Amino acid sequence: MLRLKRTLTALSVAAALGVASSAYAQDTGTLRIQITDSQGNPVPNATVSVNAPDTLVSRTAETDESGYVRLGGLQPSREYQVEVVEEGYSDFESGNVRVSSGQTFELNYALSRGGSDIETIEVTGRAMSTIDTTSSTTGTSVTLDMTESLPTARSFQDYLQLAPSTKPSLDGNPSSKSGVNYSDIGGEYGSSSDNVYYLDGVNVTDNATGTFGANINSEIIQEQRILTGGIPAEYAGGQGLVTRVITKSGSNEWSGSVNYYFQNDSLVADNENLSQNSFDTFDTAVTLGGPIIEDELWFFGSYQIKEREEDVTDPVTDTKLRSVSDEQDLGFFKLTWQPTVNDRFVASWFNDPREISGSDDPRTLNNRDRAQEQGGDNYRIEYSRYWDNLILTLKASSHEGEVSNIAADNSTRNDVAYRTADGFEPTNADTDKGGYGVNSINFRNKDQYQATLEYFLDTYDYGSHELKAGFVYTVNENIQDSRYTGEGAQYTSIGARNSGSTIGDYLSADDWVGTRDLSADDLSRLIDNMSASEDSSLYLSRYDANADGAISPDELRSGVSFDSTEGNPNGDVNVYRIQEQQTAPIKMETKGKTFFVQDTWTIDQWTVNAGLRAETWEHFSSKGEKIAEFDWEVAPRFSVVYDINGSSKVWGFVGRYYDPIRTNMTDFAGNLTGPVLHEQIYLEDRWLTYRVRGGEQVQDAFFAPSTETPYTDEILLGYATNIADDMSIEVTYTDRKTRNLLEDYDLGVYANDLEGTDFYLPLSYFGYDENPGSNYVIATLEGGKRDYQGLQVAFTKHRTASNNWFFNASWTYNDAKGNSNSDSNADLQGDFVWLDPRAPGVYADQPGNMEHLVKLFGSYRFDNGIEVGAVYNWNSGTVYSKTRALYGRHAPLSDEPYEYGGHTDTWVQEGAIGSEESPAYGTLDLRVKYTHKFNDDYKAEFFLDVFNALDDQAVRREQDLFAGDGVYAFGEGVDWVQPRRFYLGARLSF
Repeated sequence: MLRLKRTLTALSVAAALGVASSAYAQDTGTLRIQITDSQGNPVPNATVSVNAPDTLVSRTAETDESGYVRLGGLQPSREYQVEVVEEGYSDFESGNVRVSSGQTFELNYALSRGGSDIETIEVTGRAMSTIDTTSSTTGTSVTLDMTESLPTARSFQDYLQLAPSTKPSLDGNPSSKSGVNYSDIGGEYGSSSDNVYYLDGVNVTDNATGTFGANINSEIIQEQRILTGGIPAEYAGGQGLVTRVITKSGSNEWSGSVNYYFQNDSLVADNENLSQNSFDTFDTAVTLGGPIIEDELWFFGSYQIKEREEDVTDPVTDTKLRSVSDEQDLGFFKLTWQPTVNDRFVASWFNDPREISGSDDPRTLNNRDRAQEQGGDNYRIEYSRYWDNLILTLKASSHEGEVSNIAADNSTRNDVAYRTADGFEPTNADTDKGGYGVNSINFRNKDQYQATLEYFLDTYDYGSHELKAGFVYTVNENIQDSRYTGEGAQYTSIGARNSGSTIGDYLSADDWVGTRDLSADDLSRLIDNMSASEDSSLYLSRYDANADGAISPDELRSGVSFDSTEGNPNGDVNVYRIQEQQTAPIKMETKGKTFFVQDTWTIDQWTVNAGLRAETWEHFSSKGEKIAEFDWEVAPRFSVVYDINGSSKVWGFVGRYYDPIRTNMTDFAGNLTGPVLHEQIYLEDRWLTYRVRGGEQVQDAFFAPSTETPYTDEILLGYATNIADDMSIEVTYTDRKTRNLLEDYDLGVYANDLEGTDFYLPLSYFGYDENPGSNYVIATLEGGKRDYQGLQVAFTKHRTASNNWFFNASWTYNDAKGNSNSDSNADLQGDFVWLDPRAPGVYADQPGNMEHLVKLFGSYRFDNGIEVGAVYNWNSGTVYSKTRALYGRHAPLSDEPYEYGGHTDTWVQEGAIGSEESPAYGTLDLRVKYTHKFNDDYKAEFFLDVFNALDDQAVRREQDLFAGDGVYAFGEGVDWVQPRRFYLGARLSF
């Protein structure tokens, strides 16, 4: 409630100051209608009215001298009625007119002269408005008709798969076009951190991970708009997709529904790869909406329960590993008050608590399992004022997002590595010992205060202008309380069978299976800390083999061997550990201001959209001190659209999208009062601390003064045409370049050790006169880049009142290359020179990319109440690399040392990155729905969904670790399309 009070107070202040702010609230669309007589002459001063039974909006205006009228601020619907009244002509109406958010559709109607009898009008233009001939934005509108006709999982994240350029996703965060689709942390693919997610105007994008941060009941979605390119200045994002969900509102007509969906093991085919995998699931929801005061006050609410029980197979023993439960409770309530025709207040709330008892990853052992608690409360309040040509919107929203992890086993974590040269093949039970290692409570919250101002100006001879301006103020919170389990440490060991291995063996042998947390670049830190230690003379006597008074890296490689099991939690050989010395709850914040202004100028057949988006961000540590400030960055976005003949268009777009640095990096540089971690290596009979992480004693990282905000520049060229009133085809070419990538640098390496080489970066590059004394600095990755080119062809056939089917087809070609997967995360490229973007073999095809995507979906509705829908998705396979495990990452394989650019190192093997590709595969999903109408008000629907109807359990991902992971060997399948499964459902609605 305290967060809600803060939100309400801030909105009141914004309203009192008359702030005109950001266009995140633009959830409405526009109709531009021309009225002519039967000879094609314009009909001025005709009264045109539009309304829809499933929205709260109605608009009335008169046509101008050219017979045109513009009706804006319309909520999305496919059921708008258009009525026209003009003296000397028959009164008439037309139904089933579509409005989509953020789009302007043109309609052309011809009137006939006669009396006052109402007639059905003759449509001479695009009754279904398939193309917005004024827009350069590419994307998809997911409507109620689509979601209720197609076999899709019941969530807004899964609906994203209907957009042409989205790649398959394992967790609901699909990559689109140039969006990063691979993380070397765990070698995970299929999850993008580049998207922006809005639920009913609330930005629920996780401020630490960049993934979605909330769930809602899919039954309440009125429309979902997915933007994938040519995004105007009013919207954030652009590197990935932007998705905006608009929920239903109550109306003067009562409406509601009750549904139940279920699936159990008897409805699922045998799993060919994980024999014990099975699951039961059910999903039930109720909705209700209607008037509290007719024509003035309405409500809409829903409640949904989703539960899933899944048995997980141990892939090594082929036995049942565990059962996992996943429970969600999704509440929603919206209140709309319209005291006058031109004033509207909206207040909404939803929450999404979720409890997951464990992991469904079969490679996660029970001792490494953990439970998750997710979700939180979300609030929104909004005021809108409509004048004839002006719309003002003020809005405040509050999002609470918990992502907490509780270990199933609280013993000390111990990652154990083994060499396989002697024929020993360890399993994950050998390598993954001890518990998950940490219990963490984490909240990623977001408050936003915003407003929009839209003004429409018709200058007649000089065209029309749609002017928009906006401002948004955002506060992101990252609240953490993280505590190590067991003895308060996490170990990385080697197996007893490899006792006696030297540091040289540990660093250079390429046949290790299991995690290793020590690298060649750590040797200088070890030497420095040995010299500073009270045991310095002891270390000198042990490792100074040539007695020159100094220990060299080569002497450490051959002189240090690992053979002690003293104190090891599982009797393995001590090598490395992280000791948690201090812990406490912490909170970091980022605060941002965003301003945009844009003008959409339409004159004759030309439309020009020119806009600027500017943003600035500040980062605050756990002590509340400002630790970084990024100056205003200005992103121009410009497009030109030419309406060829009223039913075809060509367009070009050029623009920049910024990617503000997230709170995960604020945590890296701003943990001054929370956990303090000591990194230690075991040297014969004692632990040596060689790096301190967190706290103020040795700050883990600083934001370098020269750090720039990452950005993507996009060029888009397109052509679209109606090939019939309800059919269109669109071709787009996209070119994107992503620069100013973010990384953390070890200044001891780059500003000292590399002097005189091509990789040297002086302190001035980072904005320093002297070394700030931290472990790392967060900076712009020199030479880092990602380059993307793509071609997309999409066909759309809308369902109309005169036919019973719709169909969409698309093909997307993706050419993605680059030398970094870094995306607002602290990775290895600023630590190891052989991974530097300028190093040989690093620029290559981007791991995670899918070169070709094909999507087909559609539905046919029979007159007997039966409807059949289908979705077919095909891709050419996932690009991946040859990698080895290093610091929990999947790092590309290296060569033997050789000189390059004045520096000798174990450079990346040529062809190691992006050289492999998993097999192509396709999936066919089917839906059969039967609808029985009891009368005009009540109906019952029965659903049968068949997912993977052909039961092709194809490989979705292959192992990229060259030595394997203790379960799967290199190139072996590690993830597959789920077996064929039936999903049954029923819904009663009125």
